[in-house]
Amino acid sequence: MTSYYDLAPLTAVAIRQGLTGGSLTIDAVFDRIDARIDACESHVQAWRALDTQSARRAAAQQQASSLRDAVLAGVPVGVKDIFATHDFPTRYGSPIYAHGVRAADATCVERVRAAGALVTGKTVTTEFAYFTPGPTANPHDVRRTPGGSSSGSAAAVAAGMVPLAFGSQTAGSLIRPASYCGVFALKPTHGEFSLNGAKAMAPSLDTLGWLSRSADDLELMRAALAGERFDALTDIDAVALSIAILPEYEQSPIEASTQTTFNQALARLSRAGVSIVKINASSDMHGLIDAQKCVQAYEAAQAFDREWRNHREQLSGPFAALIEAGQQTPRDEYDASLALAERALSQFGLLTRDVDAVLTLAAPGEAPVGLGATGDPVLCRSWTLLGLPCVNVPGMRGPNGLPVGLQLIGKPHQERRLLAIARRLNLIVEQGL
Repeated sequence: MTSYYDLAPLTAVAIRQGLTGGSLTIDAVFDRIDARIDACESHVQAWRALDTQSARRAAAQQQASSLRDAVLAGVPVGVKDIFATHDFPTRYGSPIYAHGVRAADATCVERVRAAGALVTGKTVTTEFAYFTPGPTANPHDVRRTPGGSSSGSAAAVAAGMVPLAFGSQTAGSLIRPASYCGVFALKPTHGEFSLNGAKAMAPSLDTLGWLSRSADDLELMRAALAGERFDALTDIDAVALSIAILPEYEQSPIEASTQTTFNQALARLSRAGVSIVKINASSDMHGLIDAQKCVQAYEAAQAFDREWRNHREQLSGPFAALIEAGQQTPRDEYDASLALAERALSQFGLLTRDVDAVLTLAAPGEAPVGLGATGDPVLCRSWTLLGLPCVNVPGMRGPNGLPVGLQLIGKPHQERRLLAIARRLNLIVEQGL
């Protein structure tokens, strides 16, 4: 007899279609979710708080209301534990808040609930969405990190414990764990969606995002947050695509085997008819990584002033070092970093005006062994500082058979188009379609 765990995890779109068409029931959906949780959670440890029974009860109430026709009706969603939820305390991955903070839903949570989503729990985050990890392991190899800071969300989605989960990114906190865990993730244009109700670190960088097992699921969530009707992503012909690469930009962190994997992906895309265009980064772009670090430290020192003054002894060494770095950063250096980003964004827009998107690696390699660190966000920092939308496109594997993500960088406020491109690239690199 086939167990629920043996069945492929359901996507959010499949859940919505199954519930609407009558081929699925809420109980069937949550039976599968609970089976995945029972099989995986003891060793993956993706959840800080979890209550699928309450979600089932909320679903039963939906069946008697207009919510049954909403965009996300019946879809289970995980929430990174930096976002406030009225029914789960928020702890921010820090012992300072181990007691749990009670507050009304963050705006993003409020919006998806209004669209019918069923919040199943809070996923593990690193300390204040920075470097110090929680207990979460990578579902593909529990000796390895799932990445950070959206570690629990990425692992929960990858393990099939939930089809959609919220995360956030200030450096590489969505794209990197998605790469390590082999799932899709969208970091929208900076400021596109509200972060009200989330613990801020660096407002110039902080960006709401989410993870899933399909590009259409990312679009489903985007539509719900934007208050739009959901339409499946357009099927783009590969020969109509022009994708830029930056062969001379920030190559030193990339592991040789991962560069080989990237080259293999480019070869598959080219054979499928995608036009690959090489462009050279402007001189200003080569300073973006240091500028992002400067902005993050400077703004974090302000955002966490109260924790620094009142609970310094409960901060980890890496987080304390971040605050100290920010305190020591001169205002003119911070201003210069933001000015550099503005110039580089303008130059990048000119360089890429004739292509559909830019493709880079999402991380320097496969997920590193060890749970004491979360890997290097270096390949994401520039794009976060520029505020550009990014998608992790899964489908490639490294030398150890573990996921290697492709980072697709788009144009501001064109998330739907970017997701359609990501869908096509995934089909090409994973299935040759």
